[in-house]
Amino acid sequence: MGDVGATVPPVADTLPPAGFELRLDPSLRRLDRGRILVGGTPLRIVKLTDAGADAVDSWEQHDPLDDSESHRRLARRLLDAGMVHPKVASTIAGDVTVIIPVHDNPAGLDRCLGALGNVGILVVDDASGDAVSHRRITKAHGAAYIRREINGGPGAARSTGLKVIDTEFVAFVDSDVEVRPGWLSSLLGHFADPLVVAVSPRVRSRLGSGYLASYERQHSPLDLGDVAGPVGPGRRVSYVPTAAMLARTASVISVGGFDPDMRWGEDVDLIWKLVDSGGVVRYDPAVEVLHEPRSRWLPWLSQRFRYGSSAAALGRRHAGNVAPARCSRWSAAAWLIAVAGHPVVGAGVAVGSTAALAQRLDSLPHPGAEAVRLASRGHLLAGLGLARAASRVWWPLVAVVAIRHPRRRPAAAAVVLAPAVIDWVRGSRPAGFVRSVALHTVDDMAYGVGVWKGVIAERTLAPILPSFAEWPGRRDAVGDTTVARE
Repeated sequence: MGDVGATVPPVADTLPPAGFELRLDPSLRRLDRGRILVGGTPLRIVKLTDAGADAVDSWEQHDPLDDSESHRRLARRLLDAGMVHPKVASTIAGDVTVIIPVHDNPAGLDRCLGALGNVGILVVDDASGDAVSHRRITKAHGAAYIRREINGGPGAARSTGLKVIDTEFVAFVDSDVEVRPGWLSSLLGHFADPLVVAVSPRVRSRLGSGYLASYERQHSPLDLGDVAGPVGPGRRVSYVPTAAMLARTASVISVGGFDPDMRWGEDVDLIWKLVDSGGVVRYDPAVEVLHEPRSRWLPWLSQRFRYGSSAAALGRRHAGNVAPARCSRWSAAAWLIAVAGHPVVGAGVAVGSTAALAQRLDSLPHPGAEAVRLASRGHLLAGLGLARAASRVWWPLVAVVAIRHPRRRPAAAAVVLAPAVIDWVRGSRPAGFVRSVALHTVDDMAYGVGVWKGVIAERTLAPILPSFAEWPGRRDAVGDTTVARE
């Protein structure tokens, strides 16, 4: 990044407005009296001038963004990097229509409508068997109702609704979702940033009884955690579900809306199209909505299978975005060599990558120590990412290796079970140790079966091929850690 005070082209129409409040990401580290920032997604190093460091100091003290164009440019860079996040204190003006796709879920629709309150609502009945009940419930809540005669899935139902609304903003809320008071005004505040085209809340599973409900509360694929940030491939949050999302209507329409050929994964496709178009999609876990999870085993497994089967179709539309693991060749080589039975050699590769990284960090106060910190973190995260890919996607290949090479069976079992065991150690314990690990492993395998089904049907290897960063050069990658001088 150049000097904060440097002359720059006029880009005020894309910058966050004066008065915008910012909060530093919890993982951000500041070195050299605040002039060096280490953090963001993917992880990077940003060097600031004294003026830039002073600006970040003020944001850390909760001062609002001033009207200086250089400070607003810096804010934009750090927002895009995920180093800072907006603190939304108030809403902005704008008309909203909530579109609710529904198919044979009258009880859920009634609960969903009851929680939405005074806002324009359009219910799109996706060829439900009991149209009378859905129409009656919709009328009782004062919402508008239209019906599709052919079932096309939630994406098709949302697209039907998009064709008939004319408000500036559109909110998508599934019929099995229950919003909380204030959710809409909190999300609207993000659109004070002119580049934001969509924002999603945290979608948490409703509390229930039994192992499956407890597991879903902690491992729902709709729940993306408690850390805010920008959304997109390669980021901490790579997608957000449209089970609950607020967006600029024109932006959604401009990218073609939901792909009519995708019954599953259509929401991920939409998010990536919005990001590819230059828009910013944000995730705000400070706003929570509740989702009704699957309560029976077969529907639960079927859901995971369908999610996995969408990966191939997404891979054809967004090449490189669906890689099951992302890491550097350094990390991949180190872990592969170690798992193959040569841990000392693998460790040597890791040490070599650390030395190469230290040379690239020679302008930092303590390049050797920083290289060890970043390389260690990168290799560990890469190892976990590779293990998760083995557990979710590559487990058939791991099984073949275990069958053909009995001496490799302990290592194969350790790789496949590692993510579940690590989650248990971290505190994710929906049941006892054995049941928790079993649930996690079955979840992963059901998803993986869907991935392989999609690979065969779509004739693409995109969902099973890892993505490798470059070897150290002008831009270095160690593990999933990108180091860039700007």
